[in-house]
Amino acid sequence: MPHKIWAGSLKFGLVTIPVGLYSATEDHGIRFNQYERGTHDRVRYRRINERTGRELEGDEVVRGLEVDGTLVTVEQRELDDIAPERSGTIEIAEFVALSEIDPVHFQKAYWVAPADRRNARGYSLLRRAMAETERVGIATFVFRGKEYLTALRPENEALVLHTMFFLDEIRDPANVLEHAPPDDSYGSRELRLAGDLIRSMSTAWHPEEHVDTHTARIERLLADKAAGHAPRSGAEHVETTATVDLAEALRRSAEHARAGKNRSGSGSERPDRSAERSESAPVSTLTREELRRRARELDIRGRSKLNRAQLEKAITESPGVHGGGRAAEEDTGTGAPRKARR
Repeated sequence: MPHKIWAGSLKFGLVTIPVGLYSATEDHGIRFNQYERGTHDRVRYRRINERTGRELEGDEVVRGLEVDGTLVTVEQRELDDIAPERSGTIEIAEFVALSEIDPVHFQKAYWVAPADRRNARGYSLLRRAMAETERVGIATFVFRGKEYLTALRPENEALVLHTMFFLDEIRDPANVLEHAPPDDSYGSRELRLAGDLIRSMSTAWHPEEHVDTHTARIERLLADKAAGHAPRSGAEHVETTATVDLAEALRRSAEHARAGKNRSGSGSERPDRSAERSESAPVSTLTREELRRRARELDIRGRSKLNRAQLEKAITESPGVHGGGRAAEEDTGTGAPRKARR
């Protein structure tokens, strides 16, 4: 069960629903520690006075900022005195159409769940009413010492709360578009060809087909080095060339995209490529999500608590792989078929 990071009430009009807040996402990236080269000694950061070079204790450090050339320091208790009070309620002030909110405002997502079964009826009623009216609720909410603008919207059978950036926190795109040409810098033929390319590349959204391949490559690198193997080469680097004829490049791109779609099928009937890959690919090349899916299909017990190396071992040794008639997995280091254990 995910950890509840906030408990309070959701309020709209005179209706109050006790709810809990849960993070809707998690970072699967690998975080490295730092070590002195050639040793197992961890590297730590210290507070050093840049003028004297003396190391300082925590109570010797104070926050400060220069204001009109004058250094102004503040104590933590002074910041605490003016901090917004923690919200016990997410009170919806208004409802708006989701299409009216620019996605650039969205920051982080949280699942909102009813506190218990007694409050599930009001929660479900609000979710369904918002879905049928196609509206999202706007509220301000103090969380972890900061006030957020939030948008509450229905998502399948649940409500999701998005923390949002205030308008003055969003940079003006004009500040970064100094090299953008005017609309009359291209012709109608180029515009038509670009539209053809977009239409030929258009398809249904399949989030399961997009996986974090970079993290998987880091995991393979670490596994290889831990096992004493030479790291395998990474993905091939494609050399890019300057595009001289934009219209010709667009035309050829559209033809290539249409040919690829004809080979693989189109629309919502497209097969699940990630599932196919996880069925046939060697376990050492699978991403963490593909390993979990494979373990779930093989009904490997305790799979949620296994690390990558343990998942690979459990999948490779599973009777469902060798006894079920599937192709033998390739050995991690050599690519030779690995025989089933008896």
